[in-house]
Amino acid sequence: MSRWGLVLGGGGVLGGAWMVGALTALEAVHRVDARDAEAIIGTSAGSVMAAMLGAGVSVEELRAHQMGRPVRTGPLAAADWDYDTSTGGPLPPFPRLTPGSTGLFTQNVGRLRRLPPTAVLSAFLPEGRGRLDAVGGLIGALVPSGWAPHAGIRAVAMDYESGRRVAFGAPGAPAADLREAVMASCAIPGWYQPVTIGGRRYVDGGACSATNVDLAAALGLDEVFVLAPMVSFAFDHPTHWRAKAERRWRARVTRRCLREVAKVHAAGADVTVIGPGPDDLEAIGANLMAVERRHLVLETSLVTSSRALGDPEPLQHLPDPVAEHEQDVGPTGTDPDRDGGSARANLEEAG
Repeated sequence: MSRWGLVLGGGGVLGGAWMVGALTALEAVHRVDARDAEAIIGTSAGSVMAAMLGAGVSVEELRAHQMGRPVRTGPLAAADWDYDTSTGGPLPPFPRLTPGSTGLFTQNVGRLRRLPPTAVLSAFLPEGRGRLDAVGGLIGALVPSGWAPHAGIRAVAMDYESGRRVAFGAPGAPAADLREAVMASCAIPGWYQPVTIGGRRYVDGGACSATNVDLAAALGLDEVFVLAPMVSFAFDHPTHWRAKAERRWRARVTRRCLREVAKVHAAGADVTVIGPGPDDLEAIGANLMAVERRHLVLETSLVTSSRALGDPEPLQHLPDPVAEHEQDVGPTGTDPDRDGGSARANLEEAG
């Protein structure tokens, strides 16, 4: 394959499980090793996957690890991780009763409208009390200090005082150990404590974008695969209010992702995006941190992602193909995936 890259989006514990299934499908359908991608850009849960790939962990080992099977060789053999407890559970601890970042407001007076709405919202949220020590321990077991052996790894976080997006590992980014950068990228505002690096506080890069696909635009890649747990082109029809709200938010995330994809395509890259479809969404439910569902989510993704990558739906106009329907919280127009599998789309040069 020519110069190619991976973008791994955020999506909590279940997003991570879905991505392992999607990575397995990517390797099988396109006959690649995910570790060979020239650049791997990870946000939140995607940064954990990116870091592990960058440390030499194979997708097969990731899958065994997720399924609770022992990994006796390779970098993961020495890692200590309990999926049931290491992320702190399905609900956040009670937060502090103060806004997470007054500095984001004071440093952006007059330009708040130029920031992503999620960035502004994150500053209003109370500061979380959850800790990411276990995540840091997992990555630290693979890379005790410094950056990943794979120089193309990026872990995206947001500077909690300035609202500036930071891709740790990129030229010009603040210096950080891989462990610190991944913890920062995973620090969900209102849930986990911000992570301090070089005297500055950072939170989850999803506060800027759930995917941050546009960071690939300047890399000169020929092809980019986007595995995005928070992006969907076809929806289920949940009845629970929480799941309905999640699907409405998911539609907004999808539209933003497509705008970012258009920038990467305009820079000359072919782009393929896959995200959870109706079957996946049914497996995921309403809480992306519900760890007890991870086996079901992974097993579903193994099937649906293979189908999606094998027959992607061309996107001729971006971001028009996905529009939120206020009544059923689904995309308008023809359902691109009637069989219930992972939603998929690609954008390639006409030829």
